[in-house]
Amino acid sequence: MPIKNRLAELHGEIAAWRRDIHENPEILYDTHRTSALVADKLREFGCDEVVTGIGRTGVVGVIRGRSDTKGAVIGLRGDMDALPMQEQTGLEHASKTPGAMHACGHDGHTAMVLGAAKYLSETRNFDGTVVVIFQPAEEGGNGAEAMCKDGLMDRFGIQEVYAMHNVPGLDTGQFAIRSGPLLAAADVFDIRLTGRGGHAAKPQDTVDTTVMLSQVIVALQTIMSRNVNPTLQAVVSVTSVETSSTAFNVIPQSARLRGTVRTHSGEMRDLIQARLGALVRDIALAFGGTAQVTYDRGVPVTVNAPDQTAFARQVAVDVGGSCAEAPMVMGGEDFSFMLEERPGAFIILGNGDSAGLHHPEYDFNDEIIPLGCSWFAEMVERRMPAA
Repeated sequence: MPIKNRLAELHGEIAAWRRDIHENPEILYDTHRTSALVADKLREFGCDEVVTGIGRTGVVGVIRGRSDTKGAVIGLRGDMDALPMQEQTGLEHASKTPGAMHACGHDGHTAMVLGAAKYLSETRNFDGTVVVIFQPAEEGGNGAEAMCKDGLMDRFGIQEVYAMHNVPGLDTGQFAIRSGPLLAAADVFDIRLTGRGGHAAKPQDTVDTTVMLSQVIVALQTIMSRNVNPTLQAVVSVTSVETSSTAFNVIPQSARLRGTVRTHSGEMRDLIQARLGALVRDIALAFGGTAQVTYDRGVPVTVNAPDQTAFARQVAVDVGGSCAEAPMVMGGEDFSFMLEERPGAFIILGNGDSAGLHHPEYDFNDEIIPLGCSWFAEMVERRMPAA
């Protein structure tokens, strides 16, 4: 089953929606224009129900098949938000909003789910119900969690949920997926060290936080080399360092370190959080100072359910000709909150030889739109075939 003819016909129209969204990027939960555009399109398509305000600015559309008493209820998710970046593509459809840019392809994801919704609303060639989910605040705002807390899954009776993300560097139109952990849990730590400041020429009268923070940075790397099973993957990265002084002759009273931890299992997450806290506090104590450690858990591990992954893989093969085995990566994705509530799968689709995600010269590849739309639509028709 290759690309659906109707979706090939709609290619130009869907690409125009995508470029309109790209020109008008919105950040986190401030997706008011995009949410309104999506809701208007869903009503125009003839969706049976359109609900706004789920997870603050999320939009949900319900499409019932030929029989809504048979079959399942499947959710298809697209993310709508952009990034706080300045675009440097020079394209005709480049961002018109200074300091905001669709640098991760959410404009394309939203357009592809909209395209599938239009097709499914027209054909209704399935028994069951489709719930199309348009989510704000994927980029650091946990919009998926907000929608779930608003009762998304129970309110609409969703039984399985699926999503897609484009990947630059993967051949144009190449699908890839893996069962089990795919993307990492993404946590944030904030360490504040306090010593006793003073003159740099008299270190014996101080508790030097610069030496303290240096030891902390080195010690945190030993978590990976001495506490984590070397056959497993995890990351501990210090990404920001500052002290209370910028003078060359002052030993600072305080220092601050921030960074991120990425893991692929709950056990690993617990281990690293515990070791990080213990190391920092003990090092500060050894130097005569104190430490305050804040550890915030962000998105959980993105885990693809085995049965749903196998089905998604087969549909990808039938639509695109092949589906590669995706590697585990350390990036995070808040679709994981939805996968914690319902079984499903997260698949990736090659964007070709484009700039990387979160790069100021990135642009979503419109060539892959019919493939993405066809995969979403075929997942519904194959998972819930009409009698």
